[in-house]
Amino acid sequence: MLAQGLKSGFICSPGSELAKRLRHNQLVFHTIRHHFEADLIAACRLAAYARKHGFTILHLHSSHALSWGILAKCFHPSLQLVASRRVDFHISGNFLSRFKYRGPLLSAIVAISENIRKVLLSDAIDPDKINLIYSGVDIHKFDAVKPDPDYRSHWRISENAVIIGTVAAFVAHKDYRNFIKAATIALGSNANLHFVAVGDGVQLDLIKALAAESGISEKITFTGFQKEVGTHLKAFDIFVMASKKEGLGTSVLDAMSVGLAVIGTRAGGIAEMIEDERSGLLVEARNSAALAEAMLRLAGDEELRKQLGTQALERVKDFSKEHMVEANIRLYESL
Repeated sequence: MLAQGLKSGFICSPGSELAKRLRHNQLVFHTIRHHFEADLIAACRLAAYARKHGFTILHLHSSHALSWGILAKCFHPSLQLVASRRVDFHISGNFLSRFKYRGPLLSAIVAISENIRKVLLSDAIDPDKINLIYSGVDIHKFDAVKPDPDYRSHWRISENAVIIGTVAAFVAHKDYRNFIKAATIALGSNANLHFVAVGDGVQLDLIKALAAESGISEKITFTGFQKEVGTHLKAFDIFVMASKKEGLGTSVLDAMSVGLAVIGTRAGGIAEMIEDERSGLLVEARNSAALAEAMLRLAGDEELRKQLGTQALERVKDFSKEHMVEANIRLYESL
């Protein structure tokens, strides 16, 4: 595929969800079966494919992919390696991780938030190799999605309830415990709230049990995994991201792109997206009382919700996929 003069393509595992999406969108891709991190055969095949088709840059989007790319470079030394870092966790202290991120084989690192860049710097990564490029979203992705008139009846939500929703995997750093505790506190002051959690994950059953123990099961809906989240976002009145750690959190950007009033925690890159009191509200991470207070404030002030949502539509333009693509192309051209 040619994009602004750059020939590009994708490498992924056969039968993967990514392969299905690429095929559906008729994008150029090649599959290589990759069994484990130090799979020399897969690395050799990757290097051969790059050499045959004239690719000179490998952009690796996970730590495991970076291992694969470093091995491929051993078979094709002229390859330039770029690694994206999407989590604000510290680099592991073991030798392999230090070599991957600090060694001479890696040409550049993309940090998707300023917070991640700071973590990398604290881990003694060469600052000249770190490039801040925010993850972008299609800010028009949900433009054609129409609100579902039967949404509330389908999910058994009262017609006059204020819907406070979140879209996040049920994993520890998303801090659903904080979300449930805040919801419980808020319901104690305003019973006209209903909470919706869209997502799946290893902690789903645990969080459902916590909601039951807190006595709010009838006031919270767990939808499970949803392939299309647009109808949910357009049914919400307020969006919440309650994470205690977060690389950036593109579901926040999705919520902003439909003009939702957003409440986020000051965790990771969330505070880089939301301008407090302008394009959303920010509270301290793990502070359930403060989160509940913000929920109650917005639930009781429709005008403020509209104001924040309008500003969110403007703010999210800075995180468009077009900005991300342009920044990545400038990085590639600099190598």
